[in-house]
Amino acid sequence: MSYLPAAPPPPPRRALLRGALGLGTAAALTACGGGSTTPRTSGDVTLGLWTHDPGYEAFFDKGIPEADRAGDFRYHLKVTRAGAPDVVTKLLAQAVAGRGTPDLVGFEIGSFPRMLRGDIAERLLHDFTPDIEAVPGLKEDLLPARTAPFSRDGRVYAFDSDTPMVVYFHRQDLFEKYGLAPSMATWEEFAEAGARVHRDHEASMCVVSTVGSDPGQVVQSFQMLLYQRGGAFFDADGTLVLDSPEAEEVLRFLCRGLRSGFVVEVSDYYGAGMQTALKRGRVIGLPMAIWYKNYGLVTNVPEQKGTWRVRALPRFAKGGGVTAALGGTGFGVVEGKANTRAATEFLFRTWLTHEGQVRRFTETGYLPTRRSVYEDPRLGAYQDEFCGGQRLFGLYRALLPDVPPFHQSPDQSILYDVLGGNLLRAYHGDLSPRQALKQTAADFRDQAGR
Repeated sequence: MSYLPAAPPPPPRRALLRGALGLGTAAALTACGGGSTTPRTSGDVTLGLWTHDPGYEAFFDKGIPEADRAGDFRYHLKVTRAGAPDVVTKLLAQAVAGRGTPDLVGFEIGSFPRMLRGDIAERLLHDFTPDIEAVPGLKEDLLPARTAPFSRDGRVYAFDSDTPMVVYFHRQDLFEKYGLAPSMATWEEFAEAGARVHRDHEASMCVVSTVGSDPGQVVQSFQMLLYQRGGAFFDADGTLVLDSPEAEEVLRFLCRGLRSGFVVEVSDYYGAGMQTALKRGRVIGLPMAIWYKNYGLVTNVPEQKGTWRVRALPRFAKGGGVTAALGGTGFGVVEGKANTRAATEFLFRTWLTHEGQVRRFTETGYLPTRRSVYEDPRLGAYQDEFCGGQRLFGLYRALLPDVPPFHQSPDQSILYDVLGGNLLRAYHGDLSPRQALKQTAADFRDQAGR
């Protein structure tokens, strides 16, 4: 894929409208970085890269020769690693200070909404929209479901690391042992069979996280099935749309599952409690994003290699799709710096090329964000040994049309806090599903002021 700069670089900006907005941090942003802002157009360039994940650092480092061959720059990276929330906090602090900002920065999806406050994203991040349109066919090839979380008002500010489809992981050996029919197609059939399996074998076929100190995990258990069913937290305008018949149906389904044992509570998806449940066969299946294989199953139960399988989520009898999406990390470029053009070209020549997206899957396990890459024969031939040698890309191609967009709101953290608490009250029987959703909407309006 060739990269064609869509427009001349923006004029130097040593100061950005101090105090023009009166919106806290947005108003205090003064500059995108220290040093010269005369745009570099060729030669040696050292990009400041901030990320929370060493896997991304390794990917970009290996991509340097490819980027060097494709353009006029000779790239070097200076990497700073920090926790996902800290990356955004530090970026905003350095932007206010007017120096020390990175050139290329990875936003974990749950942290990105802070960039949507006021016009922070517009002023601090490079708008990739014209760059995308300048590359023939790219706009049509990028999956809208994965540009949505990092977009605002139709402008794209970061490119996602993954198409993190939610699938159903299950122990093939125990499903066969307990007589669970492969033909079960709906969640309702799973729940009926799951109640029997729990009664006879003390095993569960679905999981919810109930660790109160991590609202994100509590919310995610509900979020996956809500989006599969056709519900959402926010619409494209950032308006709360949580309180819906689909949300009530999903919450009622999970509450009933907890009573029957089809669903089991775990403190979190990664800790000792989950590891024990997996090792003892107390959890024999769960819906989760595809990356959970590497970060949850392989790390907790490596000895169960070959016994796990992946399939599409069962459908809800009343409607919805067969997958959702959970997680992601968007990489953006800081605007108005000497290296803005170089960083943009680097991202296009590593992160977005066909070969780059194939390499990203083989090295990190993250699925392509370009539709055409799913047809690559190397990915089609890939066999997953942890999942018994399954060739999974046929499944991924089939699920692709059902991946729903995930729209974010600047007030998303407020929703997660109030929703997490009310989900726990519903799980424990202190509120009905209807009451929990109405209370969440009321709490959100009260705290967000809208």
